[in-house]
Amino acid sequence: MFKHHGSDSAAAPRRGSRARGVAVAAGIAAAAVALAATGWWALHRAPPVRYRTEAVDRGVVARAITATGTVNPVLTVLVGSYVSGVIQAQYCDFNTRVRKGQLCAKIDPRPYQTVVDEGSAALATARAQVVKDRAARDYAERNLARQRVLRSRGVASQDAVDQALDAQLQARAQLELDQATVRQRAASLAAARVNLGYTDIVSPVDGTVVSRNVTVGQTVAASFQTPTLFLIATDLTRMQVDANVSESDIGAVGDGQSARFTVEAYPGRVFAARVVQVRQAPQAVQNVVTYDVVLGVANPDLALKPGMTATASIVTAQRGDVLRVPDEALRFTPPGAAPSRAPRVWVLRDGAAVAVALRTGLDDDSHTEVIGGALRAGDKVIVGVQAAPQRAGASAAMRFGL
Repeated sequence: MFKHHGSDSAAAPRRGSRARGVAVAAGIAAAAVALAATGWWALHRAPPVRYRTEAVDRGVVARAITATGTVNPVLTVLVGSYVSGVIQAQYCDFNTRVRKGQLCAKIDPRPYQTVVDEGSAALATARAQVVKDRAARDYAERNLARQRVLRSRGVASQDAVDQALDAQLQARAQLELDQATVRQRAASLAAARVNLGYTDIVSPVDGTVVSRNVTVGQTVAASFQTPTLFLIATDLTRMQVDANVSESDIGAVGDGQSARFTVEAYPGRVFAARVVQVRQAPQAVQNVVTYDVVLGVANPDLALKPGMTATASIVTAQRGDVLRVPDEALRFTPPGAAPSRAPRVWVLRDGAAVAVALRTGLDDDSHTEVIGGALRAGDKVIVGVQAAPQRAGASAAMRFGL
């Protein structure tokens, strides 16, 4: 009996250990089920919507068009040569400040001086001939008078009188002819002197030489067209941008409109300009029609240089100090909401999106003018939806693969 009692005492601890193992396993299983349920709930629960908003404010709404062009002086004078010849001397170079009438280059004047000398000699000969003709005319007139006296006395015949009259008429005609020759020779001499004067290449205006196309010893040929020797800009402190505006935008451009432009040389600087002329001549390149719009700009520091490429923005319409909303707000529609053809925005009020109908005005592709509707400055209009942050329960469930 004593041995049987000892055997029952040894089995009891083994049964208690198994019971505790079952309880622990059951607890782990329950925890796993709870965690899985939490993860499923976190994954399948609809997260709250978080909106991106911007404040309605007052400001400027300006509609503009973009065009490219070239910076040029307001007035550029082409200085050429009317006569041909060899450049004998050069007195102006790039960036030279010149005054009106200043000598810039000299063409060899010797061939033209020779023509002047010949013309002077021919004129002197013609004038001497006139003096001779006057003497011949005077003699013919005296001889005619004498023959008429002798005829009245019956000494001279009528034929002698007629011959004297004919000689007198011829002397007068010869004098008139040679007087015309004098005028002709004088005109030829004047033309020769003009050509001689053209051997001096002078500046016709006050300005700055921006281009030089001639050197000493070069032969200038002006037979078919006038060669350009110098380009002189009258005033580099006043420039213009010749902008090419497409035919689809030209209808909105007019004189006096404000504009801004930038050049690659100064990427951080914006130059203010104004439309001074909309030229009527179209320019067609590969079936693309553009019009030249001239923008006037002040250049007191001479930063702008001829030939720079400009990217211009011309303001075609502008409203100042108006209520405006971002264009993103007009395009936004909350998930599940029906779209609307009428302009409207969604305003965040007490955490909820509320639709507000509007009457809109000018649009500059960034903001739209509000001309009617229950909207005030400072209202928060919705422009988009933010992605909700991931919850911890969902992260744990994803880590466990549930």
